[in-house]
Amino acid sequence: MYDKFEYFLALEKEKHFGRAAHVCGVSQPNLSAALKQLELQFGVLLVDRGARFMGFTPEGLRILDWARCIVGEFRAMNAEIELMKQGNSGHLRIAAISTALPILSLLTNAYWVRYPGVHVTIATCSSAELLSRLENIEADVGVSYLDEESGGRNAELPLYHERYCLVCSRSLPFMDQATVTWDEVATLPLCLPLQDTRNRRIYDRIFQEVGVAVQPALECNDSTVRLSHLRAGRLATVMPRIMAGDWSMPPELAAVPIVAPDASTMIGLIYPKRDPMPALTAALVNEARQLVPVLTAMS
Repeated sequence: MYDKFEYFLALEKEKHFGRAAHVCGVSQPNLSAALKQLELQFGVLLVDRGARFMGFTPEGLRILDWARCIVGEFRAMNAEIELMKQGNSGHLRIAAISTALPILSLLTNAYWVRYPGVHVTIATCSSAELLSRLENIEADVGVSYLDEESGGRNAELPLYHERYCLVCSRSLPFMDQATVTWDEVATLPLCLPLQDTRNRRIYDRIFQEVGVAVQPALECNDSTVRLSHLRAGRLATVMPRIMAGDWSMPPELAAVPIVAPDASTMIGLIYPKRDPMPALTAALVNEARQLVPVLTAMS
């Protein structure tokens, strides 16, 4: 039964019978036969079939929810048994938004002190994709914004407040000040992330709250492209202070904290609500909890 649920989840992800079979390491006829056995067992059609995969029936969508729970619990149990048998082993999957990447080494290095044999993978993704990865059992824990968009289906651990700074050439206005206001930032030619990103929406909301409209000269999500434009001396950008501090800042650039308001957004761990909590996830949550004072001081 467990294998059939794995096939079912693979089909939901791949939306194609052949690709789902390949991911599961079985032939397409075997995968199709296993899904038909599920349908016979439950007495309902689960998949809309034609010449190709067309989607799931309402019953299939509901069973998907249960399959995620069952597969997630089974994987967690299996990982914990392996940890008990072999001591320091296992695989921990972390999904993180790009602005939280600078703090991950603090978290993983503290984690490896106690679990040096655990293999860790880190995937960078948007906040929306991060929640999807958690729901689809493609990540064990996420590091992202904690607010109304993070939803209430997962457990959360607040880590630090993300605060913002202006980064640009030292020759541009306001760079001789100790702080700069959002109103002042709005007067500069800006390079900002695209509007479909979470941090851009945060910046736009703050600008709107102080009553200014911003039309960036350049919109780009790639930090390398943004840095090259900043070094040219014409454009300025807004970024989290922790991220700016982690940059290898060229000498011709500087970062100045943005105030009035001193806006902030909470960053934290997001992980599925499970009882018992998987051992590898529980260990990471414990290490993160102990790092909160350090992260608070950094931000």
